[in-house]
Amino acid sequence: MPGLDLTADVVALTRAICDIETVSDHEGPLADAIEAAVRGLPHLVVRRYGDTVVARTELGRDARVVIAGHIDTVPVNGNLPTRIDSIAGEEVLIGRGTVDMKGGVAVQLKLAAEVTEPVIDVTWIWYDHEEVAEALNGLNVLSQTHPEELAGDFAILGEPTGAGIEGGCNGNLRAEIRTFGRRSHSARGWVGVNAIHRAAPILDRLAAYEAATVEVDGLAYREGLNAVGISGGVAGNVIPDECMVHVNYRFAPSRSPEEAVEHVREVFEGFDVRIVDLAGGARPGLDVPVARDFVAAVGAVPRPKYGWTDVARFARLGVPAVNYGPGDPLLAHADDERVPTDQIRACEAGLRAWLTRA
Repeated sequence: MPGLDLTADVVALTRAICDIETVSDHEGPLADAIEAAVRGLPHLVVRRYGDTVVARTELGRDARVVIAGHIDTVPVNGNLPTRIDSIAGEEVLIGRGTVDMKGGVAVQLKLAAEVTEPVIDVTWIWYDHEEVAEALNGLNVLSQTHPEELAGDFAILGEPTGAGIEGGCNGNLRAEIRTFGRRSHSARGWVGVNAIHRAAPILDRLAAYEAATVEVDGLAYREGLNAVGISGGVAGNVIPDECMVHVNYRFAPSRSPEEAVEHVREVFEGFDVRIVDLAGGARPGLDVPVARDFVAAVGAVPRPKYGWTDVARFARLGVPAVNYGPGDPLLAHADDERVPTDQIRACEAGLRAWLTRA
C-alpha cells in the first residue's frame, strides 16, 4: 500500500485516507500507514496500541490538548473510491468516510506533521472501532489500559460539525418497556389478554411527553424521549402475551446517568422498565482558559452537540472536550456521504491558527 503524503493538500490527503477502505475490524492498513507517516517525525513520540496510534509532543508547555479522530467507517455501498464534484456551485468530496470522519483525521495528520512547535503540547490520537460495540472502541480501550494517554487540559474530537464548534454532548439511554398478557386463539380473543393493546398507555405517554430544552453552561441542549421500535406477537392467529416498546432517551449533560434512569422510570411508572444501554453526556467544556483561546482562534459561536460522541469518554476522565470537524453530521453513514472541501480547509486553518497563535 502506498504511504500517506503529509505534505499534500489536505483535501488530497483526505481522499487518500478515504480510499483506504477501513470498515470496522479492517483498520489495520490505515493504522499502518498513519504510524509509518508519523513515526519518522522527530518532534513526535509515537506509540501504537492495536490499531490505535498515539503521537505526542513533549515540549514542556504549560498545558496539553488531546486531539482525536477515529479511522473506521460503516460498510461501503458503492461509494468508494472518492470523487470530486460540484453541487449547487460548491466543490464537494464524495465517498464513504468523507464526513464520518476522515476529513477530520486528515486535518489532524497534516497538522501533526507540520506544526512542529505548537504553543500547547498536543497528543494526537487516531483510533479504531468507533462504529461498533463499545467494548471494542479504541479510545475506550485506551482509557482503560493507558489512561495517561488521554490526560490533558482540553480535548478536541474531529467529529463532523460543519466546521463549527459543538460543546460536549447529550447522554443516551435505551430502555425496553414491557407489557404482559395471556395467549389465546385469536378466534376467541376474549379468552386471552392482549399485551400489545396493553402497550397503548406507553405510547400515549410518549405522545404527550414534552421534551425539555436545558441550558448547560450557556448552551441549550434539546432532550428527546421517543419510541424507536415496538415488538410483540408470535403468530397471525394468536393473542400475544408480551409486547415491548423500545424507547430512546437523549438527556442533557446536566443530568447524571442515574438521574436519567430515575426520570424514565417515573415517566413509565407502573410498567416493567429495563435499561439496556446507558451512557452519560459531557458538559460543554468551554469554561477553561485553553478552550476559550480555541474558540477565539477558530472564530465560531459554539453550539451544543445533540448526539452522543466520544467526548463523553474525556469528560469521565475530567478532561473538558468539544467536537470540531468538517462535514454535515446528517450525511454521516449516508450513501451520498459528502463534505464541502472548503470545510476541510477551514478546520485545518482554524486548528493551525490556534496551535500556532498565528
